[in-house]
Amino acid sequence: MKAGRNKTIDLSIEEGRVYLERTLAPTVPQKTLSGVLDKTLCGDMLTLSHLLPEQSVDLMIVDPPYNLSKTFGRTAFHKKKEEEYETYTRTWLSAVAPLLKDTGSIYVCCDWESSLVIGRVLGEFFCVRNRITWQREKGRGAKANWKNGMEDIWFATKGEEYTFHLDAVKVRRKVRAPYREGGEPKDWQESGGEKFRDTCPSNFWDDITIPFWSMPENTAHPTQKPEKLIAKLILASSSEGDVVLDPFLGSGTTSVVAKKLHRHYIGIEAEPQYCIWAEKRLETAEENPEIQGYSGGVFWERNTQAENKKLNDRK
Repeated sequence: MKAGRNKTIDLSIEEGRVYLERTLAPTVPQKTLSGVLDKTLCGDMLTLSHLLPEQSVDLMIVDPPYNLSKTFGRTAFHKKKEEEYETYTRTWLSAVAPLLKDTGSIYVCCDWESSLVIGRVLGEFFCVRNRITWQREKGRGAKANWKNGMEDIWFATKGEEYTFHLDAVKVRRKVRAPYREGGEPKDWQESGGEKFRDTCPSNFWDDITIPFWSMPENTAHPTQKPEKLIAKLILASSSEGDVVLDPFLGSGTTSVVAKKLHRHYIGIEAEPQYCIWAEKRLETAEENPEIQGYSGGVFWERNTQAENKKLNDRK
């Protein structure tokens, strides 16, 4: 039995049959996205990607298996030699690359080791723009190495014209040494007794909270990404009404955040149980469109007063 405040979504296939029935499994090429828009597609991403129309997606967020031995539901991914993982990466990139519009962007998640391969192969298909590194505030220690507390996200575009909404992803930071010029605040603001400035985001993010058991977004998925993390990518590189595709959907974070931010979404996931969790979260998003750490159009620093208030209100 789970504790009363434990909000982790872990429905079994039997318990979540009604959610699984909401998913689709196309078998024929789709001339348009009308039949699959705002849907979870249950099946192999290589097969289903080839059924979607080319140049139909504005943004892709991809979280492929890292090159680690790990079990995902009924499927096990085994660590490969570097050249084999490179072939694997090239294979799935070949499947999804044609789907991106000429003005589209793609973000690919990875750990430090798979990053070496993914960044290199990604450049064969797209214009690589940057590598974001974000800090996990928890992780397992290592006996003969440094604890891995970072992950990467590669940012690339199809061409030279692409969407990037800088003002939508500024970070609100406390001002600890406020400086005034002529009696007026210099490069900072004050509201409710708090002094702050909205700063341009860098490619190092240290304001992300990993989902935990008392957060409504938490699931039993072993590698779930935080909604706040994905929200930054979606807000920066898409506009309302755009189409966001995640070909390795997992427990549904990309689709859920896209829905909360008024984008269309398509998620592809091979594991039926994860599809159930994604659909459950999409249903919940109807009533609760909040994103932890993001409110009032602002991303807050981790553990700031406003962020903590939102977390406490949910408990």
